[in-house]
Amino acid sequence: MKKNLLAIVIFYFALTLSSYGAASSSSNGSSNYDKGAYLIKKAKKLEEKGKIEKANKRYKKALDYLIKSNEKKPNQPDTLNYLGFALRKIGNFEEAEKYYLEGLGIKPDHPGINEYIGELYIQTNRIDLAKERLNVLKNCNCEEYNELKELIENR
Repeated sequence: MKKNLLAIVIFYFALTLSSYGAASSSSNGSSNYDKGAYLIKKAKKLEEKGKIEKANKRYKKALDYLIKSNEKKPNQPDTLNYLGFALRKIGNFEEAEKYYLEGLGIKPDHPGINEYIGELYIQTNRIDLAKERLNVLKNCNCEEYNELKELIENR
């Protein structure tokens, strides 16, 4: 009886672990997206602390994962957003803009892409285009609108 109970517990435990692993993969279809997103969040924190070199290393490493994710499952707006974000942060504005625009072609109202491409437009002194992105966000009732608005006002 104890052996049967032990076998059931082990089976249940194994089943739980395997389903947990399946559920933990990202909605973008791979753990590469999750790893890239994680590295971007870490890089942002380093950047806030003024550790720019370390942040840039994380952004570059995030790009490796995000490129793999995009190859495996293309046309995911969140992946394209983070690809643009990481590229913008390391100074590759032209390539970043391509990914942002690709993402907007798929999901024109994506709050993150609209905010971040607006930031890119500010950085590249195209304020009118940044204001267009702000206009897209005006009804989203989201933090992206407020953050972009503040950047435009304080430029």
